[in-house]
Amino acid sequence: MICLTHPLAGKTKDAICNAVEVRVCVEHNLLITHYYHSGFSVASERTLVVFDYWRGENGELKPDRQITTEQLRQYENVFVFISHEHVDHLDPIVFTWSEAGNVTYIVSSDMPVGTRGKRMAPGDTLKLSEELTVTAFDSTDLGVSFLTEFCGIRIFHAGDLNFWHWREESTMQEIEEADAEFRKAVKPLEQQKIDVAFFPVDPRQGAMFEAGANYFILSAKPRILIPMHYFRRADTALDYARTASCRTTEVIALPGYGDRLRIQADEDHYLNVSFPSDENAGETDENAPADGSELPLDEGDTMLSEDDPFLESDLPLASLAEEDDQDPEAE
Repeated sequence: MICLTHPLAGKTKDAICNAVEVRVCVEHNLLITHYYHSGFSVASERTLVVFDYWRGENGELKPDRQITTEQLRQYENVFVFISHEHVDHLDPIVFTWSEAGNVTYIVSSDMPVGTRGKRMAPGDTLKLSEELTVTAFDSTDLGVSFLTEFCGIRIFHAGDLNFWHWREESTMQEIEEADAEFRKAVKPLEQQKIDVAFFPVDPRQGAMFEAGANYFILSAKPRILIPMHYFRRADTALDYARTASCRTTEVIALPGYGDRLRIQADEDHYLNVSFPSDENAGETDENAPADGSELPLDEGDTMLSEDDPFLESDLPLASLAEEDDQDPEAE
């Protein structure tokens, strides 16, 4: 059972669950932060876990929202996961964090020789601390995906695991091959219990871009899915959260740079998900409306873009050129 209090999940902040009162254990209390793209952290009182941190190609993640060495020193242990070597999943700054003295790196086994960290291939399991265990699973691109058990809560980061089909340019055979590869990679995850999944919802794919996430929800049945890998298209995550939730899975969008949610699990593993205003980077107490109404999204703190959404389109160049050359009067 999941108790939710978040407007982006289709609920209000005053929503009341029909569940019994949650009895929260400190060790089952985690704070999730979404930075940008596929970058997340998950924190307990003693441990910080970071996945695929990236500040963006053009500094989209502003300095006041970035992870600093000083912040890392507040934890006994920091574990930095790097699913693969693509630039949008690996920011070189993460290797400077070793200055904090408490950082361990976990990387995919196909990372370039010399990359710092404990290497993992699909099927490998590591016990990293008393609080944290991780198993690597396959990907449909470079690297691996990670399933962690952190303070009793099972969190999955997909990396680049997705149904990478491109309907406007791929042949039917290519789409069928991508579909088969994706289903094969997801199959082992169907046997796992996943509390929270970070999963790609990438609008650059064009038509049916959400097919991978939809299949993952239907097959792996995560209790909560948080969209990622949408670059600056926060509208994509918001729309998906409004439409994709189902009986087994609640989809929650974190559209702002540094947006947070807290997950608490009781002894029966009921989950309580909340967005305290004093913990949300985009919603501060001093900015809260006096009447208690919901805060509007701050354009400066979100990934909503007024730019052309297909500026980085993966559509064939020929088709884009044809659209640009069309005579408006001919329509």
